Amino acid sequence: MYAIIESCGKQYKVAEGDVVFFEKLDAEEGKKVTFENVVLVSEEGKVQVGNPYVKGVKVEGKVVAHGKAKKILIYKMKPKKNYRRMQGHRQPYTKVEITSIVGGTAKTVAASATATKSETSTKKAEVKKA
Repeated sequence: MYAIIESCGKQYKVAEGDVVFFEKLDAEEGKKVTFENVVLVSEEGKVQVGNPYVKGVKVEGKVVAHGKAKKILIYKMKPKKNYRRMQGHRQPYTKVEITSIVGGTAKTVAASATATKSETSTKKAEVKKA
C-alpha cells in the first residue's frame, strides 16, 4: 500500500516504514505529524484518486530529525569586468518516518462506490416506473 501526498508545495510517494525528507516542518523531533492532503491511495492494485484530495484518508508520521542538506555553491562571473561572486546555500529539511496510512482504504471505497451505483440504478428504475 502506498499513497501520494502533497506537502510543502511538492508531491511525495510514501509507504509505511519509509523515511522521507521534507522541507522544514514546524514540528519538534519525536512528535507525530499528520498529512491530510492525500492525492492518491493504492492498495492491492486498487487505486483511488482524489478530486483534488481523497476524503477520509490521512498519512501519519514521526519526526526523526531536522538538519541541513549538502551545500550548493552559486558562482556569478562577468568576464573581462573583474566581477566574481560566490555564494553558498544549505536547504533545511525535516526527516520523517511514515508510520501509517489511515482510513479510506481501497476496499472500503470500492464497497461504497458499488453501493452508490446500486442506489442510483434503483432510483432510475423508480423514475422509469413513475
